[in-house]
Amino acid sequence: MLSAVRARLQGRLLMASMTRSFSSLPAEVEEVISAASSPAPSVRPAFSHTPAGRNHLFVPGPVNIHENVLRAMQVPGQNHRDPWFADFYKKCLQDLKLIFGTKEGTTIIFPGTGTGGWESALTNTLSPGDKVVTFRYGLFSHLWIDMMQRLGLDVTVIEGRWGDGAYEDRLAEVLRADTEKKIKAVCVVHNETTTGVTSDIPEVRKTLDAANHPALLLVDGVSSIGALDFQFDRWRVDVAVTGSQKALSIPTGLAMVCASDKALQAMKTATSRRVYYDFADMLRTNPTGNVPYTPILPLLYGMEASLKLLAEEGMPNVAARHHRLAEGCRRAVEGWGLQTLCRDPRWKSDSLTVIEVPAGFDSQKVVDVAYAKYNLSLGIGLADVKGKVFRIGHLGNMDELMLSSALCGAEMALVDAGVPVVPGSGVSRAIEYWQQTSKVIPTRESLVQQQ
Repeated sequence: MLSAVRARLQGRLLMASMTRSFSSLPAEVEEVISAASSPAPSVRPAFSHTPAGRNHLFVPGPVNIHENVLRAMQVPGQNHRDPWFADFYKKCLQDLKLIFGTKEGTTIIFPGTGTGGWESALTNTLSPGDKVVTFRYGLFSHLWIDMMQRLGLDVTVIEGRWGDGAYEDRLAEVLRADTEKKIKAVCVVHNETTTGVTSDIPEVRKTLDAANHPALLLVDGVSSIGALDFQFDRWRVDVAVTGSQKALSIPTGLAMVCASDKALQAMKTATSRRVYYDFADMLRTNPTGNVPYTPILPLLYGMEASLKLLAEEGMPNVAARHHRLAEGCRRAVEGWGLQTLCRDPRWKSDSLTVIEVPAGFDSQKVVDVAYAKYNLSLGIGLADVKGKVFRIGHLGNMDELMLSSALCGAEMALVDAGVPVVPGSGVSRAIEYWQQTSKVIPTRESLVQQQ
């Protein structure tokens, strides 16, 4: 278009020079000159502006990644067939046992996601038509049920309120009625991120034992393992699953599985079709430090760096840190005059807090304004609780000051969305609790002793 404008200008100027009328150009020419010199109107693409500061990430996964982990993942391309890889990979499998709380379980790492881990747990231990019992109390438990049904399993679903955990009494009834012991597995989502609920896996195990039932215990620990107390051996879990982008605080891309000897025995008779997520391929290659297909090396380096941080902190301290962060968040919710979706204290999650907005308000507006004004990413309400709740994730690489920023931003967003919240009412409750309960960082004690 500009070239056409220039051509027209040149023609007009040539005519003007021929008539020697340089003193004043025709109005039409001046309009063309003005149009050519003015910048064309432009519309900036949505979300193209990069604001100062950082994005404040407080969803229950993906989570914040530690600087040490980020540096560990900055590696050039490498050949996993070179001699160094075998010892490295065997160490990865051994170190991973830390977060599962196991010495006896077999750890397996799939390039994939927690959903792939779900599938591996089911297909490697069960056959089409097998009877399984599970609970539905949120979107992710619902999605696992959908997978079970699509794999051809005979699924008994114990329905629960979205905001409650696994009902052990209802499970006991189902197990007692199964006099012929036809139920092959009990499947439980440990931490339901839709609702902020952590079910009681030790009580589920006690329920199985009380019924003297041989069913496998399969556990989705995607948003719990590595953050909350998890004891694979003590609770006699048969398959547990987690994902790299949750408490382990590395990017999405690894599905971590731990299997008991009982589960590996069940694998020998399970007839569900499996290829990529076949335990057998891993068990054939892993003992020598090999893999059946290409691993994601940068994520494995990140996993090792993250596990080193967790080992140094100590898993009991990791669980205590998550509880302290969660308790501060819950106190903020009380200060706002709001409620968590989970009512029963025994089920309240330490991985995330799910907060109900009052009737007549849309929680999506809180989430949207938090991102639009404060560059704060909060979790939306999902499925049955869409528009009713928003979620604050506080698992993985997290401390009090980081979570304080989330509470501050959420508080401002609540006010912006019209929710009757008094500024400072929630943040003050949280920081008072954290100031009273936080401890000096190890190796920095001398700084306090000198005061």
